[in-house]
Amino acid sequence: MSFGRMDRTPGSAPMGEINMTPLIDVMLVLLVIFIITAPLMVSAVRVELPQANAAPVADSATPTLAVAIDKAGVVYVRDQGLVGAALETALREAATRDPTTEVQLRADTEVPYGRVLEFMALANRAGLSRVGFVAQEPK
Repeated sequence: MSFGRMDRTPGSAPMGEINMTPLIDVMLVLLVIFIITAPLMVSAVRVELPQANAAPVADSATPTLAVAIDKAGVVYVRDQGLVGAALETALREAATRDPTTEVQLRADTEVPYGRVLEFMALANRAGLSRVGFVAQEPK
């Protein structure tokens, strides 16, 4: 019986490079998040606002409801196109939350005056009596 010494293998040497996999995973997750949220940052309704020389209105504490009417006459409430009963329901819900809610109306320059009046009458029936018209400053 001999007591020999077993050869030991040297321990592993420390890594000299950075593991890129976690970094790439984080970057891909951030890319997906930005792709999903980028369209939400931009208003989807393209409206050509009329121009007016008026003093800007100071921000008030009253709640507002953003409404836009495009060239085709489609009404968008918070960037969602609504017609008929769905539009009336959205306006009633806003009036139920707070009857002093101000409707900020952005109507395209090509929208007929009658269509704007129809919307104002619908908003009034729903319980929203404060309507503000949004316009651009002249260039």
